[in-house]
Amino acid sequence: MPFNVPILLTWLRVALIPVFVVLFYWPDPSLHLPMRNGLAALIFALAAITDWLDGYLARKWGQTSSFGAFLDPVADKLIVAAALILLVELERTQAWLAMVIIGREITISALREWMAQIGERRSVAVAYIGKLKTAAQMLAILLLLYWQPLWPGFDTPLYGNILMVIAAILTLWSMVYYLQMAGAQLRGEKKLQ
Repeated sequence: MPFNVPILLTWLRVALIPVFVVLFYWPDPSLHLPMRNGLAALIFALAAITDWLDGYLARKWGQTSSFGAFLDPVADKLIVAAALILLVELERTQAWLAMVIIGREITISALREWMAQIGERRSVAVAYIGKLKTAAQMLAILLLLYWQPLWPGFDTPLYGNILMVIAAILTLWSMVYYLQMAGAQLRGEKKLQ
């Protein structure tokens, strides 16, 4: 297993998951809810930044590896799933939205693994629609974790849930896109045989 700064950042993202979750279950009454919300949002924001930074540094420094390519999306999906489950338990978003997003992540991860096994992973590489989905999803989760108004008149729960619905729509759209890309690749492969 290679060890470098990008992989260390990815491992940091994995290590932040239990810290992030424990914040809402810590029995200390001095850690009041607004403080928990702010800390959870800060940790999630840090995880989102490391997600971008580890990929950027790996490419810039030429430290890409198959292990890093494996670990990075796993870390992303774990922290997003933990956040969504926590938000549903806290009754800050709807369970169906979390199920759509988590279900898509599992489906596309399995699809990418299958396509990699047949040597066609590039046909389901991250597309622009996937990046839009991720941006909407991350911002929605941040707003719903923070939960307090950012400034007067800005209803964080309302806008967070609007973004969550947009993220769910983009999630389904991107899933259809990736499935079509894989299907087109497989149909083309069958014609060649």
